[in-house]
Amino acid sequence: MAADAVEEVPGQGTRLTDVLGRDFYARDSLEVARDLIGRLVIRTTGGRRLAGRIVEAEAYARDDPASHAFRGPTPRNASMFGPAGHAYVYRSHGIHSCMNVTTGDGSAVLLRALEPVRGMGEMIRRRGLDEVRLLCAGPGRLCQALDISLAEDGHDLTAGRRLWLARGK
Repeated sequence: MAADAVEEVPGQGTRLTDVLGRDFYARDSLEVARDLIGRLVIRTTGGRRLAGRIVEAEAYARDDPASHAFRGPTPRNASMFGPAGHAYVYRSHGIHSCMNVTTGDGSAVLLRALEPVRGMGEMIRRRGLDEVRLLCAGPGRLCQALDISLAEDGHDLTAGRRLWLARGK
């Protein structure tokens, strides 16, 4: 962790360590999607702590034809069929990583956009641009900015290590 790391969002008093528990995720994906707005995604990578406030999320129930779980479990979507509160990360069009949070039984919520709140310099470096509103505007962009890749697929978001969601409200 960098020497300048603090456990709060600067100027807001929001604790980055207030990790969301499994019960938060183990609900209907539509409810979870609504309740994710305003929460924080926290990522520790390369000794730096990055954070963004969720501003857009999209629910996918198992019976939704647009869901990766619609046709049942596969090696690619296995994380969707595990316990609630895990990351389901997949590659879109062979290029961009996209992150979902699982809500159980094949349902998940896609994180579509964040407002950067911590580690903006690192996000700018990772994205190669300095227009703040575009840093995390879109699922692929937010994963690139936060260094989220297929390696995080299946990661337990309730453990408070490397990648987690915090209250933020």
